[in-house]
Amino acid sequence: MSARSWLFVPGDSDRKLAKGAGSVADALIIDLEDSVAPANLPAARGRAAAFLAAGAAPQLWVRINALGSGLVLADLAAIVPAGPEGIVLPKAESAADIVTLGHYLSALEVAAGRAEGATRILAIATETPAALFTLGGYAPAHARLAGLTWGAEDLAASLGAAGNRDASGGYAFTFQLARSLCLAGAASAGVAPVDTVFTDFRDGAGLEAEARAARCDGFLGKLAIHPDQAAIINRAFTPDAADVAHAERVVAAFAADPAAGVVGIDGKMIDMPHLKQARRIIAAAARGKGRTI
Repeated sequence: MSARSWLFVPGDSDRKLAKGAGSVADALIIDLEDSVAPANLPAARGRAAAFLAAGAAPQLWVRINALGSGLVLADLAAIVPAGPEGIVLPKAESAADIVTLGHYLSALEVAAGRAEGATRILAIATETPAALFTLGGYAPAHARLAGLTWGAEDLAASLGAAGNRDASGGYAFTFQLARSLCLAGAASAGVAPVDTVFTDFRDGAGLEAEARAARCDGFLGKLAIHPDQAAIINRAFTPDAADVAHAERVVAAFAADPAAGVVGIDGKMIDMPHLKQARRIIAAAARGKGRTI
């Protein structure tokens, strides 16, 4: 799963769907949950299915409603035949939710004549208090699980918190904890960690700083709520030329001496963790090639 920027687009707006398709986002998430009023949901399902069938963007995902909402089967029945890349599952509370969703997807894929297992899952795994206690339980990853992301807005509402940021503008402790546990849970399961949205879409500098910090911490991408955020996120998650050049030197040094556990570059000792990081930088650069950033 190579996306850096994941742009939410309301499923009930043809205009916003078209605008999303024209953005530089690596992946679009057609939203059937929070941004769609209940009365508009049937029409949004139809629009989402038509948009998926048209293949208007390279990666098309759909955020369905939560498993406990009573709306999931209708959401999936409308969209799975149209062949989404994957499903974004809100309010996931444990790996058991991935298993349940996987069963639904298998039945609908077979019924639609699609390859069983074709539809991946990105779980939003911190939106309820209970979810925080199970983030280490996604390993070994379900075959459909592509990544874990986290949400601060729904978690704040569930906790009864007045907000999720402190006076300095950074996340308050509980939300830092949710973010860190999501990152560690994804790494433990061997799936992609994706950082949450930056809600002030007019603050490009703030978004870029947060996205660069997320990449530094180990996240591979970030959710977006406005098309203008996609280019900033892509740029932040694409290593610069100097980083790539250094990473290539590290890889080349170990390739030249396969038996070495440690090599020296520019007077510094480089060992296996550095090699692993260098390979990640090269892979991240490869994901960005050929895309507008």
